[in-house]
Amino acid sequence: MDLESNISNLYHKLLNGTYIVGLYHTFTIYEPKERIIKSLPYEDRIVQQWIVHEFLIPYYYPRFISNTFACIDNRGNLNAIYKLQKYMRLIYKNNHDYYVIKGDIHKFFDSIDVGILREILINDIRDKKLMLLLDNILGDSIKGIPIGNYTSQYFANIYLNKFDVYIKYNLCIKYYVRYMDDFIILVNSKNDAKDILNRIRLFLNENLKLELNKKTNYYPNKYGVNFCGYIMFNNYILLRKRFKVKLKKTINKWRFLNNCNKLDIKKMVMSYNAIYDHMRYANSYNYYCCIINKLINFNLYKYLENKDE
Repeated sequence: MDLESNISNLYHKLLNGTYIVGLYHTFTIYEPKERIIKSLPYEDRIVQQWIVHEFLIPYYYPRFISNTFACIDNRGNLNAIYKLQKYMRLIYKNNHDYYVIKGDIHKFFDSIDVGILREILINDIRDKKLMLLLDNILGDSIKGIPIGNYTSQYFANIYLNKFDVYIKYNLCIKYYVRYMDDFIILVNSKNDAKDILNRIRLFLNENLKLELNKKTNYYPNKYGVNFCGYIMFNNYILLRKRFKVKLKKTINKWRFLNNCNKLDIKKMVMSYNAIYDHMRYANSYNYYCCIINKLINFNLYKYLENKDE
């Protein structure tokens, strides 16, 4: 309501070094899994976006390898799955029996060592005022960075860039894709997979104080790759079972609310658009037709008839 004055006051706080990060609002989310989220006041979120876009992105973007996709402009999860499928096809040409390493870091944001992150930032950033501001955001925490912070997404990429470089240049891995703390590596044999995974565990523990979670494994490529919300194969992409189960529950909820005349049409259409957008990148035409038939049978599709197909 008082934009100009607020921006002016914030500018002067940053200029004279009196800006202090506000208090966090903490809450819990349960989808896709239980996480504790810490959210800052609006003023602090403006500062964090300014820091990321004006300083961190211009400096770190050229340093990131092309195989990392989370929270980076012109990349994202769709580019990640297309790059992975491209790699799957390339390695399949020479080896039909290649292996997949699927890795996931245990409680990644909570496990980031703030001391190591500070060292990385200090070694890269020469601007003392910027570093003081980043110190202010990092606070007194020894372990972990808040998931809800805008800077945390980029801090996470900066933290794992050291891992990316190790994979690409030290292990000379050609077929590697990372989306935040999930990564996929394609290798020629089971022995290669076992050796590389052991090296990765050692590197993460010794250099970044991180551990892989129990889901991390290697297996033959015939089982596909569960990555970024899809099941990937060389020549096609499927929807995950978890997505289908959740969608079934969502449609049943819409049906129930509609029968009670409590359905929020606007929210339903927005939700459907997001669902449709996810489905259309998979080879799921028959499944999509089944969903439409359900919506028609439940008298729900009438709300979507004006949607462009």
